[in-house]
Amino acid sequence: MSPVLRTVNRILLGLVGLVLLAAGAGLLAAAPPLGGRHAPLLAAQTRREHWQAGGWWWAVAAGLALCVLLALWWLLAQLRRPRLPAVVVDTGDGEFAVLRGRALEEAVAAEAGALAGVARCRVALRGRRGAPSLRLALELEPYAVPADALAALAGPVLGHVRTSTGLAGLPAEARLRVPRHRASRVT
Repeated sequence: MSPVLRTVNRILLGLVGLVLLAAGAGLLAAAPPLGGRHAPLLAAQTRREHWQAGGWWWAVAAGLALCVLLALWWLLAQLRRPRLPAVVVDTGDGEFAVLRGRALEEAVAAEAGALAGVARCRVALRGRRGAPSLRLALELEPYAVPADALAALAGPVLGHVRTSTGLAGLPAEARLRVPRHRASRVT
């Protein structure tokens, strides 16, 4: 999930919580003069008078429509695929080829996973078809030197990707993780 979407989710949950809290507090504060548990908040006559006298019905309808549109936008943002399905590759003869994103991810993961000191590698292709970017998550062995693994990744691995795709620049973000391990005992 992207950081922007994560932030929107937190803000949306906070606002919904505040609205529900304010509505509950307002109802609790207005409860004694309402006439008991079984009495309606507004009598039918009062509702009719307010609805007919005021021209505020359009504001309620617009507010509800806005809430529905925002809820649909939020739902679609949750379902959106963050990975890039394909990359456009210039073949050099004036034509273009389409390279599947999963194939490129698997090739980069296999080459990066074969580096010395790398236990496992996960790759995600992001961005647009003409301007992709890579996000790599490397799990290093306990004995690995992170600077060496990063240099090997930035040099040969990403160099092969740029050469094979014909891209002059391929932004990449690498996250290195070393798993916890127990100290070995010497006897």
